[in-house]
Amino acid sequence: MAQVSNKVIMDLNLDNYWYEARHCVNCSQCKWVELDYVVGKDFAYRCPAWQYGMFNAYGAAGKAPIIWDLLTGALDYSSPSLLKVAYMCSLCGGCDVGCKRNLDLEIHMMLTALRARLVEKGVGPMPQHKAIGTNIEKGHNIYGIPQKKRLDWMPKDIKTARQADILYFVGCRAAFDDTEIARSTARILSAAKADFMVMEDEPCCGHFLFITGQIEKARKLAEENLKLLRDSGAKTVVFSCAHGYKTVKVDYPKLLGLSTSDLGFEVKHITELVDPWVKEGRLKLDKRVDMKLTYHDPCNLGRLSEPWIHWEGTREEWGVFNPPRLVRRGVHGVYQPPRDILRAIPGIELVEMVRHHENAWCCGSEGGVKEAFPDVALWTAGERLREAASTGAEAIVSCCPACKENFIDAARNGMKVYDITELIAMAIGK
Repeated sequence: MAQVSNKVIMDLNLDNYWYEARHCVNCSQCKWVELDYVVGKDFAYRCPAWQYGMFNAYGAAGKAPIIWDLLTGALDYSSPSLLKVAYMCSLCGGCDVGCKRNLDLEIHMMLTALRARLVEKGVGPMPQHKAIGTNIEKGHNIYGIPQKKRLDWMPKDIKTARQADILYFVGCRAAFDDTEIARSTARILSAAKADFMVMEDEPCCGHFLFITGQIEKARKLAEENLKLLRDSGAKTVVFSCAHGYKTVKVDYPKLLGLSTSDLGFEVKHITELVDPWVKEGRLKLDKRVDMKLTYHDPCNLGRLSEPWIHWEGTREEWGVFNPPRLVRRGVHGVYQPPRDILRAIPGIELVEMVRHHENAWCCGSEGGVKEAFPDVALWTAGERLREAASTGAEAIVSCCPACKENFIDAARNGMKVYDITELIAMAIGK
């Protein structure tokens, strides 16, 4: 057996997850939804990669012994199937929540660190991931579109402030692709009489670099972006994109050895602002939107969005942390604000899917899966749409441009797809 130190830092070094790799007991809680919520075999899985591949290596319980063999030298990083095993995973965090039901292993961090190690070894990422990484490096957005077009979405009747407490970080998708999300967000802020500013040359948040294991590039971008955000003087940085929200709130601290509380500003999703505004009467949702819909919890707004607390110490007998650390279990994500907003819109009937909150099934677009394994991404989205249809809903709504895009690409049976900002804009008559 390899000799390992019990000194641990919760970061992106795979060597710090020997305990996780060694102590997985293959209970399969990473594959199945919390059993108290299972209503039958259908919609009972939580891991898309495992259900799609139906082979143990595609789930966390299969990856753990593979990683142990990598750490001990029993398996070489150049193994032909290793890339597929590592990158067909959407890094949705479902396995992490399931594992922490029993063992409190840091599975999500271990799987993210595996990708970082593959890049270090020159094995990863996938070719499709490298191309998008190049776009980010050269063009400062995932598409490689000229940055001068980044604010073309802005409605002419919306006036932004030169200096304000709120900075709206638009994100690549809403700025260049699904611009209706950006327009709706701007109109919501304007309707609430909330002065806000935007960055003319807003950089990519770096989410794609991070989740594909291109850690050094992601770290450099995090340092640059954090300085820009701090220098802006904003007290609150607001996102309509779950990817950007989680990247700045959780992943920048991971990359830079910080806690979320050290950022110097609050990170908010637009629903976290709208919900209290509606309850206070500051924002009126007066227009009817007659629709029966179901809400999809984005992984990055739900179970993966809890604040990050930097920790380093030792793993002692039975895996005890010294000093003690607060374990993120995925239950304190942004779950209630979107639901309360939807219920406040006249005419909307909200129904829940079987898998929701921390047990939600991923949309399939996360983790670079849509780029490298589009068939897996579309199958995953199709499973979620099938689950949505089982509720009798005519539409599915989410809070993430990537979720919306993948659902539209996989849409069937006439299921309508919305981002929550679009429904809020309808309800305020904008």
